Amino acid sequence: MSWNEPGGDKKKDPWSGRDTENTPPDLDEAMRTLQNKLGGLFGGGNKGDGNNNSAPSLKGLGFLALGAVALWSVSGFYIVDEGNRGVEMRFGEYVSTTQPGLNWHLPSPIEKVEIINISQQRFLEVGYRSGGSRQGGKGSVPKEALMLTKDENIVDIRLAVQYQVNDAKKYLFNIKNQTATLKQVTESVERGVIGANTMDFVLTEGRSQVVADIKAEIQSVMDSYESGILVTSVNLQDAQPPEQVQSAFEDAIKAREDKQRLINEAEAYANDIVPKARGAAARLTQEAEGYKSRIISAAEGDVSRFTQILKEYKKAPEVTRKRIYLDTMEAVMSGTDTVLVDVKGSNNMMYLPLDKLVDKSANNRAKPLSDNYTTTTRSTAPNRSINQPRPSSRGRVERGR
Repeated sequence: MSWNEPGGDKKKDPWSGRDTENTPPDLDEAMRTLQNKLGGLFGGGNKGDGNNNSAPSLKGLGFLALGAVALWSVSGFYIVDEGNRGVEMRFGEYVSTTQPGLNWHLPSPIEKVEIINISQQRFLEVGYRSGGSRQGGKGSVPKEALMLTKDENIVDIRLAVQYQVNDAKKYLFNIKNQTATLKQVTESVERGVIGANTMDFVLTEGRSQVVADIKAEIQSVMDSYESGILVTSVNLQDAQPPEQVQSAFEDAIKAREDKQRLINEAEAYANDIVPKARGAAARLTQEAEGYKSRIISAAEGDVSRFTQILKEYKKAPEVTRKRIYLDTMEAVMSGTDTVLVDVKGSNNMMYLPLDKLVDKSANNRAKPLSDNYTTTTRSTAPNRSINQPRPSSRGRVERGR
């Protein structure tokens, strides 16, 4: 009860009973107690005669050594995760390569293990660094990016190499600095491939071919070093001329694109016109062949008919001649609508316009007229038409009276 609580002793000193409270143990006393316990474990300790004998027994030393050996042996166990390989080395010399799972090796300092991730995709940037300030966060490194082409032009090439480890032993022991070696090989191969091609080829249609050549050359060199590195892909991040000539190069690109556009338009026009022209040519050829066949057939028919007429003419010349004349006149006169009537012993010749009469007759059938009319025409034409026989009667022709 507190000294100042209600109902308590008002005369009680607040500091009374302080000497009777529990105090923390003395540190020196605790250390002496622990030392005595350890001494008893190894056969020593504080004897009844008051002499302090701290020499451990042989049995205690054996237990201590056995425990140390057990702990040292347990430290040799290690686990290799999936996708990794463990390379065991004894005093720095290669011993074996372990597979994923629980493994054991002679503990350090006799043997040690290097865990190599062979499934990890590693990246190498040549000519640029990610996170830069130029062009979408990719800063150019001119020392690595600028290269000379076959036609003595300079291009800015930015390359990304993706690789992984395919042999952990070769990766650790055959190359001292794997990343630096791969970067130097990439730069050397890249400059060789770019220098063997022209600028237009590198920047336009030859990009895929350049990438394939660079990848093959890098893998070939790394295999000759027995590096244990497998190049999985090479990506051409960017290929362009230097900034100083960028505007002129853009103009050249536009001109090249216009040229290609015009070529495409011309090819499209040719693809439209050429088939039509070929079709028209084929049609004309067929028409010419048909005309040729028709003319040849007609000529052969005329020859055959003339041959037959010749045979008949030889048999009866006078009859055949007259018949030919009449047939000819009939063929000639059948195409005209004019009739000339010659009156014997008179200079008058009657002309009958049959073409107009035929037209008026057709109009009369289509639309009846109110009255008939008579057409009589005289002419002072020559007395006889060409090859027209003289009629044996005289008179005049009247119609519609």
